[in-house]
Amino acid sequence: MVGDDGEPEACTPEPGSFAVDARDGRVGRVTGCVGPCVRLRPPGGGPEWDCPPDAVRPAPPGLVLRARVTEVNREGQLPR
Repeated sequence: MVGDDGEPEACTPEPGSFAVDARDGRVGRVTGCVGPCVRLRPPGGGPEWDCPPDAVRPAPPGLVLRARVTEVNREGQLPR
């Protein structure tokens, strides 16, 4: 959604969904909320980061697909 100022509106994403940190454009899987912040983890793993709720945007379908492929590829590289 786009607000009156032309900027995308903030969203409250569901845990497990993908979102974009509008501050720097990073895509992450939502792991939950800590206080007022949304916790995001990069596709394929890595350290989580906090994102203020007004900077969280829903990830467009193309970015979601790319993130899922990254996760699947990462799973394939894990030792068995």
